[in-house]
Amino acid sequence: MMFRFNKLLIILLLFFCMSCTQKKQQPFSFVQLSDPQLGMGGYEHDVNTFKLAVKQINELKPDFVIICGDLVHHRSDSSFADFLEIKKDFKMPCYLVAGNHDIGKVPNNTSLTYYREKLGKDYYQFNHKGYSFIVTNSLLWKNNIEKESEKHYKWFKETVRKSNPKIVVGHFPLYIKNYDEQEEYFNIPPGKRMELLNLFADNNVKAYLSGHKHEVLINNYKNIQLVTGETTSKNFDKRPMGFRYWEVSPDTMKHYFIPLQNFQLNKVKH
Repeated sequence: MMFRFNKLLIILLLFFCMSCTQKKQQPFSFVQLSDPQLGMGGYEHDVNTFKLAVKQINELKPDFVIICGDLVHHRSDSSFADFLEIKKDFKMPCYLVAGNHDIGKVPNNTSLTYYREKLGKDYYQFNHKGYSFIVTNSLLWKNNIEKESEKHYKWFKETVRKSNPKIVVGHFPLYIKNYDEQEEYFNIPPGKRMELLNLFADNNVKAYLSGHKHEVLINNYKNIQLVTGETTSKNFDKRPMGFRYWEVSPDTMKHYFIPLQNFQLNKVKH
């Protein structure tokens, strides 16, 4: 009798745990916006396209927005202030990623402190409906910055090994075409890249989102989606300006390109 009772109790506990997991992983949507980079395509142009993106995203009502770095083209008090003034019009949370134009091609203590004082943390983690989002500083993967890179990598390894399916976000793509390609300006060094890809594969990372390339890159490594999105400043591949809209459910993760609407380039001074 006691054996049957214990067996029934175990079944009920398993059912309860499965139910909790299902409840945690609810469907949601978010926007991946890349390189608003005020000043890249002409300052007034980029201010206007960023404003238009904010308006359009508010109409879509995603759960939140992630901006994948290069918030401005030339970092300064005034450009960061302009960026933040537009950003505050989002009607949902907006999470920022540090790009090379925000903290320097080779960051140092001065540039990192300046970013952190003006915009907040350059790497952090947040949870949403059963998913963990890990926002990284990919410049600390691209470069070996004394103390900072080691501290960042230690934090990342500890964070990525925690439970929940994960989406990792950075500025630099890990690679452009092939996972074993040589290092260039737009990607991460091969040694660090493979360390990261192995960590992703071993720890339930579902996607890595990035910017920086000003071209669309859609790759897949061991069923991990690697997506570099369109910008709202200037696209080198001549694609329309816009952003990626993601829909996430317990079973699927899909993304779609949404172009900016009602924007005429000939009405903007460059």
